[in-house]
Amino acid sequence: MSSTDREMETSAAPPYDTEEVTHHVVLNEKAMDAEFDKENQTTPDGGEPTLSEKISLRHVAENLPLSAWLVAVVELCERFTYYGMSGLFQNYVQRPRDGSEGRGALGMAHQGATGLTTFFQFWCYVTPIVGAIIADQYLGKYKTIVLFCFVYMIGLLILVCTSIPTALDHGSGIGGFIVAILIIGLGTGGIKSNVAPLIADQYKRKKMAITTTKKGERVVIDPALTIQRIYMIFYGCINLGSLSLLATPYMELYIDFWPAYLLCLCMFMVGTLVIILGRKFYVVRPPQGSIITDAFRAVWMMMKNRNMDAPKPSWQTEHNGASSVHWDDHFIDELKRALVACRVFAFYPIYWVVYGQFSGNFVTQAGQMDGHGIPNDLMQNFDPISIIVFIPILETCVYPLMRRLKIPFRPITRIALGFVVASLAMMYAAIVQHLIYDAGPCYGKPLCAASEVNGEAQGNRVHIAIQTPAYVFIGLSEIFASVSGLEYAYTKAPPSMKSFVQSMYLLTNAFGSALAEALTPAAYDPAVMWMFTGLACASCICGIIFFAVFHHLNAQEDDMNALDAEEEMPEAPVEAARGQSKAE
Repeated sequence: MSSTDREMETSAAPPYDTEEVTHHVVLNEKAMDAEFDKENQTTPDGGEPTLSEKISLRHVAENLPLSAWLVAVVELCERFTYYGMSGLFQNYVQRPRDGSEGRGALGMAHQGATGLTTFFQFWCYVTPIVGAIIADQYLGKYKTIVLFCFVYMIGLLILVCTSIPTALDHGSGIGGFIVAILIIGLGTGGIKSNVAPLIADQYKRKKMAITTTKKGERVVIDPALTIQRIYMIFYGCINLGSLSLLATPYMELYIDFWPAYLLCLCMFMVGTLVIILGRKFYVVRPPQGSIITDAFRAVWMMMKNRNMDAPKPSWQTEHNGASSVHWDDHFIDELKRALVACRVFAFYPIYWVVYGQFSGNFVTQAGQMDGHGIPNDLMQNFDPISIIVFIPILETCVYPLMRRLKIPFRPITRIALGFVVASLAMMYAAIVQHLIYDAGPCYGKPLCAASEVNGEAQGNRVHIAIQTPAYVFIGLSEIFASVSGLEYAYTKAPPSMKSFVQSMYLLTNAFGSALAEALTPAAYDPAVMWMFTGLACASCICGIIFFAVFHHLNAQEDDMNALDAEEEMPEAPVEAARGQSKAE
């Protein structure tokens, strides 16, 4: 065919491809217009909001379902028992039964008491891993909680029975106490790792929805805000339960230890009955497999091969010719992301050493002061009281004001501030200890024979109320460091790694207790004052270094929080044409 013939044929017939492309462009434009019109329509109540409605309408949280309130009551009863009981341990173990230093039982002195109470804290934060494995792999969260409730009650019963005067007279005090704290620690760990996720499981809504308020305002029900409300109430119940220390120290002072422990046992039985009798109301999810044990096995393989990709089946097939694991490459990618999130927890053990002082050495310090009829272990209540007071102030006043002034207050900044505030608590405690040593009648040797009245040693002439700011600083630091740590562990963990990352966060508390155990030899006069000073410096320095190392993560906060949404909600074709995604 000649070139002229080709030109005539080309000009005689229109190109087929041009017509088809034009047709698809028109359809795409119509689809874009339809989507635009759809987004500008009013969604009926109960429907999922459009993109424009998500941006323009106010987001609200829903009320908690009945089952969530029941779980919150269970947590309140458990924390009532834990704090009301463990808050007496320092006096129970430290002081002798003869009443020379006040009400006591085992007479193991300051170092012995601090060592045992610190071990108990360590044990309570190691055992959550056991509870998480049993729940994930075998029983599920609900059945695991019920099982460990009975374990907990056995430990409480042993504690009550061995603290009765007759039992103490027959030498069962020390052995009974050690057995009791081992069993109680196992029980509280099994419950601790499962109650928090169980309360979130009670809320079923997963997607946003439109609703109209009684005032006629159209709003968006946001499940994320409801989950936030659930955990705020959950945390409030923890601190309300810890106010049991308003009652048990007076029972210790005016009656004995065993009635206080018996009260804790009775309260825990109430919580156990609530969780058993409310069975039909709970949303109970079956076990989903052994995520935690698989994660630990994969981490060991990473360490053994010195390669983060070593546990991947593709890596093993390439290097070994076959794979010996049952997970896929995606699981290892999520685990790597979880480990990156966990690195911010590396500094937390120092914080937990400081935090643990309020239930140990602070109690001993209060016993060296003029109590004016106030039990020395009653002062611990200023920690939860300060939390209950400051949380509403921060949530309703301080944080909204900072947002209006466009002052960012990201989790990394809050955690670093928590370390610094905790250092203020330790510095204040060191100052108070110095005041005690400067006051009579015993000066540098509190509770000496010169202070005895009717055979009972009295503290030096420093009012016990002076200790209050130390507890307030601890409580405020807890809001910044502890709560923000839980938030960071949850929001940065991939969907399949939530329990693993939370377990790692709880484990940092156990490491902190181990460090505190190593400091036990310094828990004597006057070395304890310098221990407080050293902890103040360590906490402040750690806060500064923490911020210097991780402050860049503040700028990545929104992007990291959006990773799960991007994985679960890929771009739609029309939105991709506009250069938008559903994550926006």
